[in-house]
Amino acid sequence: MLKLSILIFFLTTNVFGISVLISKEAIGFRQKIETSNLRLMTISKLKKACIPLTLKQVQNNEYRTTHYINKKSIICQNDVKIYKKESVVFNFGSLEIEKRGKIIYENDNFIRIRKENGKIEKIYKDGRLK
Repeated sequence: MLKLSILIFFLTTNVFGISVLISKEAIGFRQKIETSNLRLMTISKLKKACIPLTLKQVQNNEYRTTHYINKKSIICQNDVKIYKKESVVFNFGSLEIEKRGKIIYENDNFIRIRKENGKIEKIYKDGRLK
């Protein structure tokens, strides 16, 4: 009887487990989440604030991290955000330039854009550098 109860205990431990994605290596700030950097693992309990990211979500959308994620950490939905390609198109007559970034400030003389890496670039509308 004891052997049977131990066998049932080991078989039911995975039934009540939660499948989560865990990082194989450290993932930097605003870095793309790739399935090759993740591992699927079953755990028994999870923090209340964490809603785990699923493998299906990672495969269907492109995600970027909102902060640095340590190696062997559980990936929660508040750790990542869906990546939207933001770009600014400059039209200088026959020449058209597209820069990745988001417009921060614009006036008659120049435009300031924030690049994906966080740096701010100032581009003059008449095409000069400074």
